[in-house]
Amino acid sequence: MNENGIGASVRRKEDQRFLIGKGNYTDDINVAGQTHAVFVRSPHAHAEIKGIDCSDALAAPGVVAVLTGDDLAADGIGPLICGVTVTSDDGEPHRAPAHPALAQGKVNYVGDHVAIVIAETRAQARDAAELVDVDYNVLPAVVDTGSAADSGQPQIHEVAPDNVCYNWPFGDKDGVEAAFAGAHKVSKLDLVNNRMVTNPMEPRAALGEYNPGTDEITLHLTTQNPHVHRLVLSAFNQLAPEHKLRVVGPDVGGGFGAKIFVYAEELVVGWACRKIKRPVKWNGDRTEAFLADAHGRDHVSTAEMAMDENGKFLAMRVQTQANLGAYLSTFSTMVPSYLYAFLLAGQYSTPLIYSEVKAVFTNTAPVDACRGAGRPEATYLVERLVDICAADMGLDPAEIRRRNFIPVDAFPYQTPVVQCY
Repeated sequence: MNENGIGASVRRKEDQRFLIGKGNYTDDINVAGQTHAVFVRSPHAHAEIKGIDCSDALAAPGVVAVLTGDDLAADGIGPLICGVTVTSDDGEPHRAPAHPALAQGKVNYVGDHVAIVIAETRAQARDAAELVDVDYNVLPAVVDTGSAADSGQPQIHEVAPDNVCYNWPFGDKDGVEAAFAGAHKVSKLDLVNNRMVTNPMEPRAALGEYNPGTDEITLHLTTQNPHVHRLVLSAFNQLAPEHKLRVVGPDVGGGFGAKIFVYAEELVVGWACRKIKRPVKWNGDRTEAFLADAHGRDHVSTAEMAMDENGKFLAMRVQTQANLGAYLSTFSTMVPSYLYAFLLAGQYSTPLIYSEVKAVFTNTAPVDACRGAGRPEATYLVERLVDICAADMGLDPAEIRRRNFIPVDAFPYQTPVVQCY
């Protein structure tokens, strides 16, 4: 091993201050006059909001304000957005239901944001949040990825018939069909890639400060990308003009992708600090993290490989139903499409690949890019399918891989799914 090159041990530079307790996380930042926020969250996966009674909460000790989706809408704060367009097989952009940062008329997953309670202490805010009386009309929920688009399922969003966000075909369908018709053997895999949730050391947090003299907002966030937050919150959510909005990302205790996205809590805290003209601090707890942080994966797939008599791969076809949850998160549409289907070649010289991805809405937490984002889903599916191919051909799993690896002299190698290695 080259001591100064690839594979060499690299001395870390940032550890000292963390080891002696001198890290600076969002939770460590406190400012004069700050208040504390707790979110009222839906206990139901799917329900109409018939009314919200905040009177008891407003009368509770230490409470400064209780704000709902109606207040947010009255101030012209825009819905959360998805930043990547995927074109469906009908030539239309993906279906994008509005995602208000505080629910307006309906909740669509357990943990959905209903109201924010702001008080002098976190304990007071938590106690008062339990006094917010929400009148729900509970509706049937859709939670299963594989059947979300089936006929007769409850409709989640009017703009997304059959709960479908998009149908996205990719590859040489006719060529693949011809290869399968002439194949010596076809191997098939039905695979569920289960939903996952990240679990960083530090849950998400936000501290918003408003300066009435300059009309500027400063947000301290547990963010992996403060530039994305500043752009989206200003340009799309109308929180403040970009030159009036400062986003600070201090130390982040683990991210795994889930702290890149713009979340409801961050937008609401930034809006609330200006509305009450005092700093507002929110610290999520572990339960909230599991409920409302963006989840990952959640695919139901069928994959097939056509082979010749020597076990050489001729063509692969994949059908995947991908769960996007109740709403579109910041980058969610691209994960089961561009970040997944474009990786289905793996390290094999399969000449033809065709995939179809159906992205669906369910009454579950939003799904986005976590820990690899699409690439692990593709790799796992391909390698499991190759194992089945080996068994069907009576070959050692290592041997069928040797026969189908991309040859060393083939590089640069153009895959049938966009990527050039």
